[in-house]
Amino acid sequence: MLLRPILFSIAVAAIALPAMAEGTLTISDAYARSSGSFAKSGAAFMVIENSGAEADRLIAASSDAAQRIELHTHLEDANGVMRMIEVEDGIAVPAGGSSILMRGGDHLMFMGLTEPFEHGATVPVTLVFENAGEIEVEIEVDLERKPMHDQSEMHDQSG
Repeated sequence: MLLRPILFSIAVAAIALPAMAEGTLTISDAYARSSGSFAKSGAAFMVIENSGAEADRLIAASSDAAQRIELHTHLEDANGVMRMIEVEDGIAVPAGGSSILMRGGDHLMFMGLTEPFEHGATVPVTLVFENAGEIEVEIEVDLERKPMHDQSEMHDQSG
């Protein structure tokens, strides 16, 4: 019966493709991590590309993997110390551009993990955008990935 292999192939292809919202937002290169097996928090990083003519904004995220998810960034204080703070106004995604959520910058912060992040597992997350609405993504846990300091050179954030 040929139908079963075809349906399986379609399902695999759908999982492998980046998440998209009505053809304007694409979520790619997403991964999550935590600091260890007993960690109570974790973080997720990704590239959000906007091929549309209208800017959008990531305003919230949720997952059963944590009690809550906050949008965070790192800012340097008056003493030159980098501090992680919540971004209450959301993360802008410019029209025709992208926003990179990366270590040391904007990211999703998982607070109160319901269970440890296991390397290779996936974490279901709902991203909420001001215009595009909700986008469901499966974020792979990668506890071995090193930060990419040249990521900002790979993707244009300015639009």
